[in-house]
Amino acid sequence: MPIDPTPPLPDDVEALKQLVLEQRAKLAANTLEIDQLKLLIAKLRRLQFGRSSEKLAREIDQLELRLEELQTTQAQVSMVEPGVDATAERPSRKPLPEHLPREQVIHQPCGDCPGCGGPLRRLGEDISEVLDYVPAQFKVVRHVRPKLSCGRCQRIVQIAAPSRPIARGLASPGLLAHVMVSKYADHLPLYRQAQIYARQGIELDRSILADWVGGCSRLLAPLVEALGRYVLAAEKLHADDTPVPVLDPGRGTTRTGRLWTYVRDDCASGSTDPPAVLFRYSPDRKGEHAQAHLTRFSGVLQADAYAGFDRLYGDRIREAGCWAHVRRKFYDFHAATHSPVAAEALRRIAALYAIEAEIRGQPAATRASVRAMRSGPLLIELQGWLEAQLARVSKKSELAVAIRYALSRWTALTRYRDDGRLEIDNNAAERALRAVALGRKNYLFAGSDAGGEHAAALYSLIGTAKLNGIDPEAYLRQILECIAEHPINRIAELLPWALAAQSGNEDRLAA
Repeated sequence: MPIDPTPPLPDDVEALKQLVLEQRAKLAANTLEIDQLKLLIAKLRRLQFGRSSEKLAREIDQLELRLEELQTTQAQVSMVEPGVDATAERPSRKPLPEHLPREQVIHQPCGDCPGCGGPLRRLGEDISEVLDYVPAQFKVVRHVRPKLSCGRCQRIVQIAAPSRPIARGLASPGLLAHVMVSKYADHLPLYRQAQIYARQGIELDRSILADWVGGCSRLLAPLVEALGRYVLAAEKLHADDTPVPVLDPGRGTTRTGRLWTYVRDDCASGSTDPPAVLFRYSPDRKGEHAQAHLTRFSGVLQADAYAGFDRLYGDRIREAGCWAHVRRKFYDFHAATHSPVAAEALRRIAALYAIEAEIRGQPAATRASVRAMRSGPLLIELQGWLEAQLARVSKKSELAVAIRYALSRWTALTRYRDDGRLEIDNNAAERALRAVALGRKNYLFAGSDAGGEHAAALYSLIGTAKLNGIDPEAYLRQILECIAEHPINRIAELLPWALAAQSGNEDRLAA
């Protein structure tokens, strides 16, 4: 007989009351700890981005697991006392998406009225929906090409074999798209994918999957270059970079490569140009790589204070600073010391961000006008206040470092005030790099410089699809079905927004 995991309830009323009180107390304690964990995780995540701290990432993961366990326990506790709603503080449940297929199950009463035996007539119906999951399934597609012969001239007629993304390859466009999105969007290394497929009876060695990724990267290279031309044609770019450990077989260790990101996104200033992101890989962080990447770019570059970017600034490229970096320095100092000076700096910077929140999405001319009227005076006051504080604090303190950082880059930091196309910070680039940070935690390292280049290509296409609200797997599947035979001089037609705009593709590619 199966064992009931739920212990029997006591028959004594007082004992039952005591049990209810204990469960209420446990539920309240869990709720309090859940709120505290959410707050702590949010704080740690603000510290995590912009830093390279594996220890901090592990701490966040541990807190996330603890939060998950507490929420699971809370749900179990609520079942003991049905009157307590453990989900009361959760966000309201959104309706299930309309595009999902529906399977209807009708629960029809049989026979006559169970009370009097009279006939039943329809009054209406109650409908409720639950979300089900059908496990992913492999299938074999057999391409059969009958051979026909002409009875008069004996000529043999047969349809040409359909092209494949990878010559003589086993994988269809759909499977290739799934493998790439699993690796570069869902952060599943190839060896883990191979293990998942093996559970379904499909033996796909990791080396085979790696060959597929490399073949797709080569096939998609012209499309990535077209994406790069579009990104670099912008008048304003966000730029940033992040380290990527790369395996060094000769030494048995890893070395540090870099992934650079360049983001074209003017949606916040009312532009209708599609947003896009371009990733580039380099084996080190020398400034010459950024210079090579931006050879064709002319405009405003919004970035951090990396010295390699400094060599770019001049008549062709102008610098725009990032207030998020300034704020982060004051925030770190305030978190460690509770300095009132740092707190005041944070308050003044928050006032600048509040104005930006009000004008987000407005035309560039409107943003520039509002900034001149409202942000300009605040910036003048902030500059004077920072200069006064710098004269009072210790020259060697971290607070002085934060103040000098802001004042030394003041021209770049205030350029956004006069140009409505610019943003107050470089968060667009930092958001683009978050996928790399998650993947890096799962992969541990790239296998080679070639692996870094493959990653840059796929991150570019997947990231751009996401920026445009397009399902990256559906997009790559459609691309791989046609790119081998698509005219190279019309390759821009396959960029995510262009493909989605073609008749009949909107629903297919919608995220």
